Amino acid sequence: MIDFCVLGSGVSGSTIANLLSKKYSVQVFDKAKGLGGRSSNKRFQKSLSFDHGVQYISPKSKEFLKLIKKLSKKKIFKIWNGNHIDFTFKKKLLIPKYIGLTANNALSKYYLKGIKLSLESQIINIKYKKYFWEIALSDNSLHQFKALILTCPFPQLKKLAKNYLDKKILNLKVNMQPNITAMIALKNQKKYPISSIKFEDDILAWAANENSKNRFKSNTNLWTLQASLKWSRKTINKYKNNSLIMKELVSRFINLTGFDKKKIIYTRIHGWKYSYNYEKTPFLSYWDKKNKLGVCGDWFNGPKVENAWLSARDLAKKIN
Repeated sequence: MIDFCVLGSGVSGSTIANLLSKKYSVQVFDKAKGLGGRSSNKRFQKSLSFDHGVQYISPKSKEFLKLIKKLSKKKIFKIWNGNHIDFTFKKKLLIPKYIGLTANNALSKYYLKGIKLSLESQIINIKYKKYFWEIALSDNSLHQFKALILTCPFPQLKKLAKNYLDKKILNLKVNMQPNITAMIALKNQKKYPISSIKFEDDILAWAANENSKNRFKSNTNLWTLQASLKWSRKTINKYKNNSLIMKELVSRFINLTGFDKKKIIYTRIHGWKYSYNYEKTPFLSYWDKKNKLGVCGDWFNGPKVENAWLSARDLAKKIN
């Protein structure tokens, strides 16, 4: 029997899986087609893709900065150079932005190398049977593990594991916020001199020029657009069946940047229902030693990639 089951291949899931794998056997499950969770990417063509979740990493702690610099030397990460404009402060953003060399799920890929990973595998039910956990997948298969680690967003966590969690975690005040993200491609465009733009706008909050990351060469210009919090809250539950939402977000981008709307050859929209949590909780992770159930994730202490990494490291210390 494998020691640990880890639900989620995002930053917290991949980090805890990597740390545990030094002493235990581990298997990671993720319902998505690709690994990385909110750091995953969407492919447009063979070599063209969008970072439609995590946009970049700006390390704050010495430990995390040390890791990212180490991975940069190994050519896993690099600094996203260029002209980053923040209209909310009327100046360039000078804080270094690190991105994956090929995609922003680089950290998950690095950590999960050599670890058993099952993609397109959604866990729909969990049961604790005295000495082990039984995991039920959407394909009706059952799997047994000695311990279970959950890294899903707080609302999904409560739905899946409320019968096994202590009141101190069930009663946490966590307010997960949504985000609407659009991806667009424009044909026959000249090189745009701006890498990213932070807007002061009710609808559009952020735009990233994917070509500026120098991962590919193409005269097709790719942009990832992230909506404002206010607009995302308004549209998150209806964007799938309403093409007007996509049109409104793209139109706002066109109006603010001056691109030719007729040049658009591709559009796609994605909704992150549980994108981030700004509120910090009293602890960074949760470990039930008796039942061998652990929980970690960025929502414990903030919205950034680094918060997910710190939460996973905190959980690993509690387990070991």
